[in-house]
Amino acid sequence: MSENLNSNNIDSDDFNFINEDSDYRDLIIRLNEIKSTITLLEKKIF
Repeated sequence: MSENLNSNNIDSDDFNFINEDSDYRDLIIRLNEIKSTITLLEKKIF
């Protein structure tokens, strides 16, 4: 159990969390761009 409390593991976990959070934000931005593109295309078609 003491291995889990090693500061290197904590730093590594924090780094992974930051990367995952950034990936999540990038995904949301990309989905919003796709939604905007679909809306524009629908206006041109109809």
